[in-house]
Amino acid sequence: MVKAAADVAGEFPDGRFMVDLHGVDGPVDAGEAVLKLLKALGVSERRLAQEDPQGQAGLLRALLGERRCLVVLDNARDEGQVRPLLPTGGAGLVLVTSRRPLTGLEDVDRLALTEMTRDDAVHLLRRILGPERADTEPEAVARVAELCGYLPLALRVAANWLTVRTGWSVDHLARRLADEERRLGALTAGDLRVEAAFELSYRQLTPQAARLLRLLSLVPAPDFTAAYGAALTATGLFDAEDVLEELVEAGLLQAAYTGRYQLHDLIRLFARNRTADEDPPEERTAAEGRLHTWLLDTATDVGRWFEPGTGAPPQARDRDPAPLDGPEQARGWLEAEAPAWFAALRAGAARGEHTRVVRTVEALKRFADLSAFWGHWAEVYRLSSLAAAALDDPRLQAFHLNQYSWALSFEHRYREAVEQADAALECARRAQDVAQQARALYHASWPHGRLGQTQERIDRLRAAADLYEAVGDHDGWVEATMGYRSCLRELGRAEESMALHERIMAFLDAPDCRVTGYVADIHRARTTGGLGRDHAVLGQWREAADHLRSALLALQRIGVPGMEAETLIELGRALIELGEAEEARSCFHRLLGFGDAVDGNDLTTAQRLLDSLPAR
Repeated sequence: MVKAAADVAGEFPDGRFMVDLHGVDGPVDAGEAVLKLLKALGVSERRLAQEDPQGQAGLLRALLGERRCLVVLDNARDEGQVRPLLPTGGAGLVLVTSRRPLTGLEDVDRLALTEMTRDDAVHLLRRILGPERADTEPEAVARVAELCGYLPLALRVAANWLTVRTGWSVDHLARRLADEERRLGALTAGDLRVEAAFELSYRQLTPQAARLLRLLSLVPAPDFTAAYGAALTATGLFDAEDVLEELVEAGLLQAAYTGRYQLHDLIRLFARNRTADEDPPEERTAAEGRLHTWLLDTATDVGRWFEPGTGAPPQARDRDPAPLDGPEQARGWLEAEAPAWFAALRAGAARGEHTRVVRTVEALKRFADLSAFWGHWAEVYRLSSLAAAALDDPRLQAFHLNQYSWALSFEHRYREAVEQADAALECARRAQDVAQQARALYHASWPHGRLGQTQERIDRLRAAADLYEAVGDHDGWVEATMGYRSCLRELGRAEESMALHERIMAFLDAPDCRVTGYVADIHRARTTGGLGRDHAVLGQWREAADHLRSALLALQRIGVPGMEAETLIELGRALIELGEAEEARSCFHRLLGFGDAVDGNDLTTAQRLLDSLPAR
């Protein structure tokens, strides 16, 4: 603010004034601030004595309206402190800073100040420490900036520590700050204390807001919705939202984007310390339990949206402000809240909540198919497999071991994937569950193929398809048959693969087919893409490109990045063969834009093919 005022000071020849309103520590009375400004403007004591407080405020507004002055009102507490100091017009400028957004003020321009960028924070530390010292430990300087949360006050305190303690290395301070239990205490230099700044705002909160701030430190995610606050406090959704907005007004919570909130890392530590000091352990445990129960129950209900023939989740509509009335909204919730429900799942497994763990994970099967490269499915299914084993239910064990095998394959841990599929097959046989036996054979087929064991893959796929057909599992039969198609294509038997394509599509299009909705759409897209690959094997590049484009459009509508990536690679290759390099280049650029959402091998392949294209 001081720099901004200095930059424009030359435009205000009639005077530049600054008043510290001490908004969070002994706030200055508005009338006192009015008198200070009137005296600074040259109004005599005699003239001031002729006016009551209301008249003095009117006189100030009139003078500021007549003159081209710059007034800086720093650290305002609330609207009532600022209003008497604002002119009703004129050519002057008033700059106001506050921890609160002062939403009650009208006809003002607001500029929300976000946290400093990493580069700006490092630059501030470097400026205080001096280039010679900072540049000898650039990585440690960046780490200190990160541990300070890029908060200017914290950065200044940390830098002051180092300027006084010349014998300390920057890395030594970084290691001290890395201890979360001691970080806030370490950010103290003389009378500058980061924790004290938070404490001043905290003391002004209502009891409800102070309690919610403390409990928000239990949220296992970087951001959250009002529904989290409702679960933590066992209150209504809109009541929780009102309290969260009070925290935003107090500058202790950030409105991240529509409907979501964030705690600054240092404020989270402050809140954690306060809840440890002020809330009984049993209350913290109960609040955390309510949050975890809400997260896992909602994940279970929302996950069931993806099953064919399933209607709206029975309770999810009342759990979040955004309506969860379709697969897209359900998917959005599961993706947005993944850090939190995953942490809740881990906590539930640690507490021995085996039934809740297996029920939640079982409901997420279809969502897992859509987000295969999330990166945590192996851990999810490891936990659920252990929970199923603890329940001593071989059918549950078979299901979760099968899913564990699937997840391990996506992490390229193929031998482990075969081992888990074999263990699932044994459990399924003990349970006399033919469908899970078929799934175990199917899940073993993929890693066998990746290990170069083509015959083992074919044998398991054919056995799986037969078992799926025997029990009427249409979805499983389609998956196994598509896998067998891939084997035929890899063996150069593309015509046989094409014949299976026609059979699969006729099956999916049959009026009495039980595979419907989201799942059927994915199967149709994959089957069409498979036909494009068949044509590619036969060197029929135009037909290959046409079918791969159709498959890609369908996958884009569904939103399955991993399958889109595979299809983009095959389409790009076909286009290269057709001499259509620019469209091929576009395919590879689109794939690279997926980043971590797809298999790293696909990213590497796309980059290699892109580099092989002739320069424009």
